[in-house]
Amino acid sequence: MNILFIGGTGVISAAISTALLAAGHNLYLINRGNRNYRIPAGATSLVADINDEQRVAALIDGMKFDVVADFIAFTPAHLERDYRLFRNRTQQFIFISSAAAYRKPPVDYRISEATSLANPYWQYARDKLAGEEYLLSLYRRGLFPTTIVRPSHTYCETSAPVAVRGDKGSWQVLQRILDGKPVIIHGDGTSLWTLTHSRDFARGFIGLLGNIHAIGEAVQITSDETLTWNQIYECIAQALHAPLHAVHISSEMLAACSPYDYTGNLLGDKAHSVVFDNTKLKRLVPGFTPTIRFDQGIKETVDYILSHPECRIADDTFDNWCDRLIDALREFKNTLRHFGA
Repeated sequence: MNILFIGGTGVISAAISTALLAAGHNLYLINRGNRNYRIPAGATSLVADINDEQRVAALIDGMKFDVVADFIAFTPAHLERDYRLFRNRTQQFIFISSAAAYRKPPVDYRISEATSLANPYWQYARDKLAGEEYLLSLYRRGLFPTTIVRPSHTYCETSAPVAVRGDKGSWQVLQRILDGKPVIIHGDGTSLWTLTHSRDFARGFIGLLGNIHAIGEAVQITSDETLTWNQIYECIAQALHAPLHAVHISSEMLAACSPYDYTGNLLGDKAHSVVFDNTKLKRLVPGFTPTIRFDQGIKETVDYILSHPECRIADDTFDNWCDRLIDALREFKNTLRHFGA
């Protein structure tokens, strides 16, 4: 197949790109050239800012694709641009939406594509949902052959999946574990979460490419494994060969006193238990089975991070904020012990 990815070098898409090329497909990537080191050998790079429609239109002039997938569309305006560029050039357009668009708080912890969509906490999720609605309106009028994919928390070798982190990534959380410092876990750590390795995600995604049964459908792609956040952090600590010193703080408190967007990331997402039902995906892609257990995948991630300095970005601001918050919590607990004495 002739396949075009907008993006193609990120957490979700890099593993897909590698697998498609190994299978012999023709893959084109539109990106700004900032991550050339992550462009797999064999892919054709079309260097452009996707928002520069005139340049992109010139680059793809005369080209037709079996599939076009946009991994970096976040708003309806981005998808309106994609429609203008690709409406007569592809047999299938795939929009990477998000499982964050499902209703929060959830009515049922079991999530399927039939679960209602509404997230009042997070603009990112509402924009993704609006994008879905725009594309489906085009599809219903016979204008654009669309498939919507909803990933949940997907990780790869370059970053550990943690919930409470700063703006510079997850490394500082791992550094705190290595230094024997306490690490913040939201809530009591017992809420359920699903983590999907990017190579497992790629297997499900590739099965939807050129799949006529996926046209006009929304499909979630996740692992079948469910873990508590306590288990997730314990697996990370074990991969680091260091003890975990967990400090539990409510998601509401973190959102209220944090300089980071924990209202969206926590209250609108990770604070809630979710267990995904992948029945629809397995019907569309017979034989799909996630094979990378989290305790195995995170060892691969940790080994990669420890051997690649560019993945270890210090975040003193986040580190100091954690220390101050944990100290304040400790003082508050000491104060409470004297109540009624």
